[in-house]
Amino acid sequence: MSQIDVGQSHGMHVVHDGPREAPPLLLVHGSGASGGTWNPMIPALAAHRRVVRVDLPGCGQSPPAPSYDVPDQADRVAALLDDLGIGRADVAGHSSGGYVATALAERRPDLVGSLVLISSGPGLDALLRQPPLVRALLSPPLGPLLWARRSDALIRRGIAATAAGPVDIPDDLVTGVRAITYRAMRTVLRRNTAYIAERSVPERLAALRVPLLVIFGAADPRWDPSSAHRYAAVPDARIEMLPEVGHLPVLEAPEVTSELLLDFTAAAR
Repeated sequence: MSQIDVGQSHGMHVVHDGPREAPPLLLVHGSGASGGTWNPMIPALAAHRRVVRVDLPGCGQSPPAPSYDVPDQADRVAALLDDLGIGRADVAGHSSGGYVATALAERRPDLVGSLVLISSGPGLDALLRQPPLVRALLSPPLGPLLWARRSDALIRRGIAATAAGPVDIPDDLVTGVRAITYRAMRTVLRRNTAYIAERSVPERLAALRVPLLVIFGAADPRWDPSSAHRYAAVPDARIEMLPEVGHLPVLEAPEVTSELLLDFTAAAR
């Protein structure tokens, strides 16, 4: 497997894995995370695909941006694909990365061959009461203090709180999470909320006719797992529930998640 660190493009850090001549696959991480989210899946994916990973603005090795609106982030990703000469890619998003992927399909349908949403809540009413540590990290008055003093151990605990059981967390994911500021994180969360409050994700996708795979952990503590079935409103959507998996299928069940993604995108091409 070959990896190329492309560096910065359109305000985002970019990494390529796999053969450049293979069909392209774009991976978009969730709020405050980084491209390191996908590390456990990369060997399986890069054996078959040209994998492009980005750190969204303000995350990982990417600098802050003047706007964290979901459509603006999608426009940055579109410009990146244009610059890379990628005319069409399969696109996978984890958690709120699925909103950026959806906005990309809305704004530039020519670039999206198929869409894979992993643990992407369909609408605000599906959001559960968050695990206590996650609430403490993201909400005042404790949030800013904890954020400023967070250790690697605390970051690992915060990520692991959204899993259904013990999980290995890549070191560079921890490093990537450390990079985002509390203010930027709160802004990203507000902008994500505004995007799905305006119109639910299934409603947005129903009119696009893009091949859709939805992967959800049956024990997700962040989003009501049963809400995954709302994506059935999208014509021909495929919905896969992973038993005993929480919000992090990319870390908790990377082999199964990779296989589902590869099989689906191959069939959709």
